[in-house]
Amino acid sequence: MDEKAAEAPTGAPGSVPAIVVMGVAGCGKSAVGIALAAALGAVFIEGDKLHPPENVARMASGEPLTDKLREGWLDAIGERIAASVEQGQGVVAACSALKHSYRERLSGFCPEIVFLYLEIDPATAKWRVGSRKGHFMPASLVDSQFAILEPPAADERASTLDATRPLSELVAAAVRGIRGS
Repeated sequence: MDEKAAEAPTGAPGSVPAIVVMGVAGCGKSAVGIALAAALGAVFIEGDKLHPPENVARMASGEPLTDKLREGWLDAIGERIAASVEQGQGVVAACSALKHSYRERLSGFCPEIVFLYLEIDPATAKWRVGSRKGHFMPASLVDSQFAILEPPAADERASTLDATRPLSELVAAAVRGIRGS
């Protein structure tokens, strides 16, 4: 982990991990989430795929989502997380979870959720989003995400990693923190 979080918070010993990889567009949520799920033998949930078509169309046209428009999407992610945990499966979800209230909403479905915040600067996020192909999120919306971003507070079940680090380092640090080693 980086200097902002020496260890990731963990659930009770032997508990099934429920992790949300969070941050602004371009921080690497999906890449880290997929690799982390594979390393933990967990199910991966791609939050972007759970957006309703109306939300995708709004974002593709450069319109940021409101809190109200995010509610159903957050609920869909929370329900999937809870279903995996109920089945005894570890789960890693990629979801921006930009505000404290969004993280609280997700935690309402599964109180054991641990958030892994991938911290990145606006310039790097814009460059990454502008460089990717075939994604609905335009680089023009990156600023709107930073405008509402509430990084996890010290009292949240969260840890922070520098999203500019190589993928292998991010996953290794997350696994160490989750396993408490």
